[in-house]
Amino acid sequence: MQAVYKVLPLRESEVLSIFGTPRLNSQTCPAGRAPAFFQKRFFQPYGVSVTLPIAMSFLYQNIVLVLNRNWQAINVKSPADIFCQMATDSATALDVKGSEWMIPTKWEDWKYLPVRENDLSIGTAHGTIRVPTVVVLSRFSRVPMKRPKFNAQNLWARDGGRCQYTGRELRPGEGNIDHVVPRSRGGTTSWENCVLSARDVNNRKANRTPEEAGLILRRQPCEPPELPVTMLLKNVHGIPDWEPFLK
Repeated sequence: MQAVYKVLPLRESEVLSIFGTPRLNSQTCPAGRAPAFFQKRFFQPYGVSVTLPIAMSFLYQNIVLVLNRNWQAINVKSPADIFCQMATDSATALDVKGSEWMIPTKWEDWKYLPVRENDLSIGTAHGTIRVPTVVVLSRFSRVPMKRPKFNAQNLWARDGGRCQYTGRELRPGEGNIDHVVPRSRGGTTSWENCVLSARDVNNRKANRTPEEAGLILRRQPCEPPELPVTMLLKNVHGIPDWEPFLK
């Protein structure tokens, strides 16, 4: 399978210096679990392309926390993206040894850091390279704003964990998403048409509008405000090195 990746300002020799001829190590291919492979092509702006076999275990998972130049968390990216940013001096990795020991390390030095027992790493023809857990961008200082995605967890947060018809505070499992205008009658699954409702109230409402069911909305549903992206980032992988930046 061929996957087209974004254009990188790297020459063929620079791409090879990053990945070399990738090979598997104990982190890339854990015992008993065979990795999937595919050919990934890096297109160059001046017509040179390189096709490299990459082990798809963690190299393309978003497991690296990205900080702006003020050390504020703004994104999560994959090691493949981060290695390319480090090689072009767009990002600097943090050599983290606890919450009080973080050393910014450029690519030329990072390549030679030892791989510790709990580190992820990629094996290349030029040796094993540690995968960073946190990097700092060199030239970006803003904190972008972003609206929370529509999902049950964020809807619960928007509505404060209360039934929007009765005002009752709900415990986990007691509420679900109610479509104010039922989907069968053209209602959309959106911030403006969905509210948190107690299960018994939602069952009673069934395929009716609030007016038809004799219910009154306590407030009109609407989109939540945009928030700094730092507030929306979650440490879903439980990486300890992220914790100082996501408090």
